[in-house]
Amino acid sequence: MQQNRHHNARALIIESKRDIASEMERIGVSPEGIRIMAKKGVFRVVLLEQVSLKQATIIKQEMLSKGGDAAVNARVASLTGDFTDILLMGTISQLRRASEGLMRQPFGLRQIAEEILEAINAQEPSTGRILQLGRHALTLGNKTYIMGILNTTPDSFSDGGTHMTVDAAVEHAWRLVEEGADIIDIGGESTRPGSAPTPLAEEIRRVVPVIEELGKDFPAPISVDTYKSEVAEAALAAGAHMINDISGLATDPRLGEVVAEAKVPIVLMHMKGRPKDMQENPEYESVVSEVAGFLRASVARAKEYGILSENVLIDPGIGFGKTCAHNLELLRRLKELRSLGYPILIGTSRKSFIGRTLGLPVEDRVEGTSATVALAIASGVDIVRVHDVKYMARVARMSDAIVRGGNVCEG
Repeated sequence: MQQNRHHNARALIIESKRDIASEMERIGVSPEGIRIMAKKGVFRVVLLEQVSLKQATIIKQEMLSKGGDAAVNARVASLTGDFTDILLMGTISQLRRASEGLMRQPFGLRQIAEEILEAINAQEPSTGRILQLGRHALTLGNKTYIMGILNTTPDSFSDGGTHMTVDAAVEHAWRLVEEGADIIDIGGESTRPGSAPTPLAEEIRRVVPVIEELGKDFPAPISVDTYKSEVAEAALAAGAHMINDISGLATDPRLGEVVAEAKVPIVLMHMKGRPKDMQENPEYESVVSEVAGFLRASVARAKEYGILSENVLIDPGIGFGKTCAHNLELLRRLKELRSLGYPILIGTSRKSFIGRTLGLPVEDRVEGTSATVALAIASGVDIVRVHDVKYMARVARMSDAIVRGGNVCEG
């Protein structure tokens, strides 16, 4: 009598072609077989917003003809209403073939097909992209980079007044590097909720001498947290390598020109409102959709100014015009922002949504911050902006070992 055999069946978590190719290699599939089948083994759901009913009908037919499907509003069948959102469901192969069919269709479907292809291509892990910061070249995709926060302000929510003198700020910058910071982000204006703008001359006075004192031999690139073109110009002239703009180029029209001329990277962040009023009952119909739309528009502005695509990073702006629930949803769905196709920076360090979730004061949020950093890394972020560099560098290293793999174990 033949004994029953268990075959250890389990559902694999396949998020990219790299994942399925690795499994195929393990069981001995030929290289040609892997090339053909990998795109059939990864399932994607792609959201399209505000599509006309005529477009929606053709898109659904195209997806069905390729073996996939498309979920649309019930009004599409009766041709009532004007627009619908669509959920496209299929393998990468099915989505690609459907997009190829849509390329040949009228009614603006070629542009939609291009957006679908961009979205599914951007979801694949990108390794080897270089972020050039002066003489510092950061290779993205292989590890998560740590951005250490250096506030030269009297009123920042976490460390205001601690590093107000040039000597204290320089000393802290060196300490951050020793603890594992890959980038130092210097800010001369507090952007905590309710804060008022700092006068231009004062912000320059707080930031520029620190950059000059750190000098050319400082071992890490320097980013400057500002949305003002004059501050950016002065900081870059003093030796800074990157601009971190909380307004996503929406506040100072000249900032884009300054960054484009200097040929330096810029972080484009989402913010609803301004720091002074951004936390006064912020509302969204869909926080992820609205943040993604804002960032897409910011990227378009950057391109219009002449900023190179390889110099653009995006930041969903955790804590900037969002409730605790909004922040948690953004973190939970962070992978969706990878569809924009740009490196992601995120800053959750010690923020109030952690305090609200855990019921803890600002000085006691290191564990909460650690959880957000680890989960953000699992979602594919490239840079985490943090206060507690020593601890977060360890969290990032451990998270990278799990998420990115590689032979990292000692002993």
